[in-house]
Amino acid sequence: MINSNAYNYINVLDKAADASWKRNELISNNIANVDTPGYKRKDIQFQTYLMNEMTGNGSLDQKVANTNLNSLEASVYTDHVSLSYRLDGNNVDIDTESASLAENQIRYYTLLDSMTQEFNRIKSVLSTN
Repeated sequence: MINSNAYNYINVLDKAADASWKRNELISNNIANVDTPGYKRKDIQFQTYLMNEMTGNGSLDQKVANTNLNSLEASVYTDHVSLSYRLDGNNVDIDTESASLAENQIRYYTLLDSMTQEFNRIKSVLSTN
């Protein structure tokens, strides 16, 4: 994490990318345990925290500048709510997990691309002087 207002977008994108990476690990673990009796799927809570930070009055720049990065820590939870149609109590649906994995990978690479673009913008500004 870079401690400068010039890097606010990058810091927020970095937190989102970290959460996405962790979610990728969790989904992969869910898929690996699809046949484990009694296994309950795990997921991550992050998007709600990000949305809470980005709501309110003001421009996006102001919201990002005022974002409390400490409140953007992702939290892992075990999904006990999902119904299990299996007798062994496992609640992992391989089709849902596979679709979530594909969606999450797209999100992760989009976040990385966005960070690269932000660094390129900063580099461009610095090289024009």
